[in-house]
Amino acid sequence: MQNITRHILSFAFAFLLLFTVSCGSEKAIKKGDRYAAIMEYHEAAKEYKKAYRKIPPKERKKRAEVAWKLGECYRKSNNPARAAGAYQNAVRYGYPDSTALMHLGEAQLENGEYKAAQKSYQAFLEKAPDNRMAQIGLQSAMQSADWKKNPNRYIVKKSKELNGQRSDYCPAFVGEDTTMVITTSTRKEATGEELSSITGQKHADIFITKLDEKGKWQKTEKIESDVNSEFEDGACAFTPDGKTMYFTRCVTDAHYPRFAGIYKSNRSDASWGKPEQVVISRDTLSLYAHPAVSPDGNWLYFTSDMAGGEGGLDLWRYYIGTSRAMEGILENLGPMINSEGDEQFPAFGPKGELFFSSDGYPGMGGLDIFCATQVNDTTWNISNMGAPVNSNGDDFGMTFAPGLYRGFFSSNRGDARGWDHIYSFYLPETVHMLRGWIYEKDGYELPEGVIHMIGDDGTNTNFGVMKDGSYSVRVTPGVKYVLLGTCKGYLNAMQELETDSIEGNMEYQRDFALPSITLPVLVDNIFYEYDKATLTAESTASLDELVELLELNPNVTIELSSHCDYRGSDIYNQKLSQARAESVVEYLINKGIEEERLTAVGYGENKPKEVTKKMTEKYTFLKEGDVLTEEFINALEDEDQKETCHQLNRRTEFQVLRTTYKLYE
Repeated sequence: MQNITRHILSFAFAFLLLFTVSCGSEKAIKKGDRYAAIMEYHEAAKEYKKAYRKIPPKERKKRAEVAWKLGECYRKSNNPARAAGAYQNAVRYGYPDSTALMHLGEAQLENGEYKAAQKSYQAFLEKAPDNRMAQIGLQSAMQSADWKKNPNRYIVKKSKELNGQRSDYCPAFVGEDTTMVITTSTRKEATGEELSSITGQKHADIFITKLDEKGKWQKTEKIESDVNSEFEDGACAFTPDGKTMYFTRCVTDAHYPRFAGIYKSNRSDASWGKPEQVVISRDTLSLYAHPAVSPDGNWLYFTSDMAGGEGGLDLWRYYIGTSRAMEGILENLGPMINSEGDEQFPAFGPKGELFFSSDGYPGMGGLDIFCATQVNDTTWNISNMGAPVNSNGDDFGMTFAPGLYRGFFSSNRGDARGWDHIYSFYLPETVHMLRGWIYEKDGYELPEGVIHMIGDDGTNTNFGVMKDGSYSVRVTPGVKYVLLGTCKGYLNAMQELETDSIEGNMEYQRDFALPSITLPVLVDNIFYEYDKATLTAESTASLDELVELLELNPNVTIELSSHCDYRGSDIYNQKLSQARAESVVEYLINKGIEEERLTAVGYGENKPKEVTKKMTEKYTFLKEGDVLTEEFINALEDEDQKETCHQLNRRTEFQVLRTTYKLYE
């Protein structure tokens, strides 16, 4: 009897315990639901977490449901590390909505767990193969590692001066003034002591950081003005003149969801006036946030979930200019910008580019920053900013120093709590340089040389060279140039250059070898068939260069001469050299050079080569002024040196006769 009584009591105690636990979990769930309904996700997560711990593992359905709700709270309060764990539990306990797999993939992507994210997205796509956002997520997970390994030229650093002990985000320069940066922060100096039920941090306020006379950022201070309230205030933007501030305010209500609105404040001297709400639409159940003012000051760009958009949050614009005909115009930026995901935090770049953050395009995780350039009224080119600007976390809220590709943005990368921090960025200047020399063909540098440069971007300039004949000039990427090298006493030489359009630094080289007007000039690499005057195919490159030179110098007439070594009879050498000179002249005529400008002369062996100083650098056994006569060559003991001299004597040259051909016609 006692044993039976014990079993009954044990069963009763277990039932009572189970009933107590069940009641406790239900109470926490209901409380969490109330918080979630008014978007107080931080408080809701606390209650769901309590409930989850009280639910026995065997109650799989209930555990899955609470894990899902917990994941939703963490996702909506930007805590991907905890969201991933919650969604993982929801999937593990069989939560019926496959969206849990998609959100799990999103959280894993934000945590940099690319392979795990791929598996989650693939599992979801097996159930919903046409889901566009999941397809984009899978693409992002597959390419993010490569983007991370191959960063672009932007330099990104965490700002020591602008960050505090909590979240700091949405930096903004005040109009054209780069000595002040306005930020949004939840640091301890923010108004009030109440913690946000959404984030668990203090309500954000608007702060300012100034540069001193030495160019150092001073202590960040809260703006003492009505722009800061007991509510969430921040994400500021300014008109180009810096006199009007637009910002986001989120008003708290204990019984209803709170919707963000846009407010504006005008500056009088150094203080900001009492803000007033910007009434964009009669729709009071939509949010309006993240303002940005267009470079011309006529449009207020912002984020909203109003009806008529493309996805969750869209980018819109509202006319704030002075034209009465345009007053009240409200436009969605359309499907070329807005996706099925969220587009937020618009900003404008130095050339009027629209920058914004989105999770609706392939990216690296969370919100990525994109750059949109407008082609026409309906077409935009959109590009991901890539690493290191983007990360697997949320990246958003850019501000540019006027006219420059440098400034600040915010990101929660590397912070397990999901707190935002401010980063500086700048794009190192792209430098494309053209370098080279002007020198005498077969000779030395020409320090008196001048280069004329014309580009299809409107460039039309000329410049001299250094004492060593060298020059260095900056050129513009993606431009075609024509360059003319000149020097008194020498023929002109031309070079062409088309610079690359790439962003990286580049160097190009173009040298100018100018033929002398007064001295014979060697035509290199002219070859004839053995014992004949027939030009070989290897000769055409050099002869075509000579054609270009004559076309570039149309008032020049030349003597084209051919020379032989002394081996063979005088008559034979004379006849062969004349025939070879005439072959060259015939080639030039066939290429369009006027016959009157050309004189063919064969000198046979009568003009042996005279050694120049330049030649002695290559042929060290020769001295400047040596003449390679038969007697000189026979006096050499080395047979290779003798053969070298014979080769030097066998040559084709030209010499300028006149520089006034048809000059005065």
